[in-house]
Amino acid sequence: MSPAVPSVRRLLADDAAAFQALRLEGFSRHPFQFRVAIEDESSRTLEAAAHRLANEYVVGGPADGPLLGIGGLTRFAGAKLEHKALLWGMYVRDEARGTGLAGAIVEGLLDHARFDGVETVVLTVAADNLRARRLYERWGFTVYGIEPRSFKVDGAYLDEVLMMWQSGNI
Repeated sequence: MSPAVPSVRRLLADDAAAFQALRLEGFSRHPFQFRVAIEDESSRTLEAAAHRLANEYVVGGPADGPLLGIGGLTRFAGAKLEHKALLWGMYVRDEARGTGLAGAIVEGLLDHARFDGVETVVLTVAADNLRARRLYERWGFTVYGIEPRSFKVDGAYLDEVLMMWQSGNI
């Protein structure tokens, strides 16, 4: 019998401390994989994190244990953009990689996007983060561009791959 795929749940304002700690861990441990700098994120208050969780769709998992992975979805505002959303902030701790948690997070976000009438989900991923790119491709995301020199870490410029998913893909 194969192991069960972890389940995820929507994070709420009460999850702000665990959410913020996991984000800071990801930015600290993997600075070349995220465009957000730890010094920028660490200046955010727990109240700001709680507000974000209350107003955006963020999932984490596993649902029945300590938070090991997170990801968010933010719908664009405005009559001409409301059909789109941004998938952001995906991070899974090393010990939970390969368990299906990352896929469960993406699935939870895309399920919400479909339910909410979102037609297109976009994301960016560091060009050399092949594991993440493969994950997104498994869920139907396709590359639509590359932003050269998108962000700079320790004097090194890094490219980002622009990816999109459309509701008819799956």
